[in-house]
Amino acid sequence: MKFSIGLIIFALIIVLTLFLFFNKDREQDLVNNKYMNSEEIILPHPEKVSQVSIEEALLRRRSIRDYKDEPLVLKEVSQVLWAAQGITDSSGRGRTAPSAGGLYSLEVYLVVRDVEDLKPGAYHYFPQEHKLKRILEGDINKELAEAGLNQSWIEKAPINLIITAFYSRTTAKYGERGVRYVHLEAGHAAQNVYLQAESLGLGTVVVGAFYDDEIKKLLGLSEEEVPIYIMPIGKK
Repeated sequence: MKFSIGLIIFALIIVLTLFLFFNKDREQDLVNNKYMNSEEIILPHPEKVSQVSIEEALLRRRSIRDYKDEPLVLKEVSQVLWAAQGITDSSGRGRTAPSAGGLYSLEVYLVVRDVEDLKPGAYHYFPQEHKLKRILEGDINKELAEAGLNQSWIEKAPINLIITAFYSRTTAKYGERGVRYVHLEAGHAAQNVYLQAESLGLGTVVVGAFYDDEIKKLLGLSEEEVPIYIMPIGKK
């Protein structure tokens, strides 16, 4: 009897492992097809030391919706993206935000209106190589703001981050509880962006009011990928 139960448990582990492996491969195939001819931008190396302490950033953190009409620089964009989901160790596994089981269900997109040395458009962030791949050309802030219930700070910001999630990466292991873990993970990443923005003298706010389907259509997301946050960012 004990031997039979052991075999069942072992078989379940094998099935779960294969599911996670093939599901990840399927997602990767979707990404490869989507970006086959996309322009790549290697981002500046992120800084690991700043003049603003974590305590100062926490003290000064606020939700900011008004931004100066000034461009950001690529170094600032690089730093904010790294704060959201950047790699933090030589193994390539550790990231700036924790994730249940180290499954990393989040994806980060960048919508650019006004950044020096970066064309307006939409980009997908790839943490492992710390690079961007362009998915859309041209300024789409107006369309993004319309999808976000016409919140003007989305349209006026020089950049917007869009944080999305593949729930299946986490629910495959943790079941329905995994949905909660994904939401927690998104919150961790968003707070990182808040604190990094404060360190850089930038302002941001988390936006959760938007039409999911319109965001998915605008960015060409798959059915399984769900938008969680829009974060407009600009100079205070």
